[in-house]
Amino acid sequence: MIAAPPAPALTRQPKLLDRLRAACRVRQFSHRTEDCYHNWAKRFILFHDKRHPAEMGAPEINVFLTHLATDGQVAASTQTQALCALIFLYRAVLEIEPGDLGPLIRVDRPKRLPVVLSRDEVRRVIASLDGTYRLIARLQYGTGLRLLEALSLRIKDLDFDRRQTVVRHGKGGNDRITMLPEALIPDLHAHLQRVKALHESDLAAGHGRADLPFAFHRKSPEASTLWHWQYVFPSSKLSAQPGTGILCRHHAHEASVSRMFTAAVRSSGIGKRATTHSLRHSFATHLLEVGYDIRTLQELLGHASVETTMVYLHVMNKGVGVKSPLDDL
Repeated sequence: MIAAPPAPALTRQPKLLDRLRAACRVRQFSHRTEDCYHNWAKRFILFHDKRHPAEMGAPEINVFLTHLATDGQVAASTQTQALCALIFLYRAVLEIEPGDLGPLIRVDRPKRLPVVLSRDEVRRVIASLDGTYRLIARLQYGTGLRLLEALSLRIKDLDFDRRQTVVRHGKGGNDRITMLPEALIPDLHAHLQRVKALHESDLAAGHGRADLPFAFHRKSPEASTLWHWQYVFPSSKLSAQPGTGILCRHHAHEASVSRMFTAAVRSSGIGKRATTHSLRHSFATHLLEVGYDIRTLQELLGHASVETTMVYLHVMNKGVGVKSPLDDL
């Protein structure tokens, strides 16, 4: 009797949230966006008692987003972020249209002016910082970089000859060029000497790798140990690279820098609720005050629309050109 051929092995389809992560990586989304979309999809599923999204659609999305606005009292940007994540889940992962969302309760987006520090306040806050944290703050104020843009800088992004800082894959995935302040160069050179000594110590211990962008680690894996690919502000400890598990020295974590900056603001006694992003706002406002035009500022900040940059016109120290009647009393 001839034995029947063995049944073909069943291939298990990846879980939905794993497929979501894979779809993000195919599109070269950042790890932060990938985690964000994953978390919103998970919250959406748990909110609807673990029902599969394929069994739901626009009505369930509407209920969830309305819950965020009414019960969760989230900010307008948070609700928009959740909406983008769920639309991506349906269109890119499930490959179905969720349908018309209908009347959606949207969170109002009130107009907020940014917190801007005076030059003296910037000086006092920076004086309250020490070491690398002070250098990061001076770099942010001197170049207008966002905190993550400053921490993501690699050695090759600092052009000392041309006095330029190259921002790679900034907000919106775009590159741009901003200045490199003359006053920072001596301290940056001294800092990079310490970073190079750390890198050489890592190499001697069999490490010395930095994570590489996108698929470059497959195209040129040896590049991860090269000096010019290392971070300007490396982390104090090694960590496993997502996806490969290889020990790398990533850049310093934003949370630790933000925590030290908040402590410096308190100790400086300036009396403002400032964050590291306030240095970027101050950079923009102070350049406008000395006469630089709005288009130049737009390019330095990397804003897609000049309307975003124009908010700094409202916080300039001009008193909107009107003299108060109190001054005439």
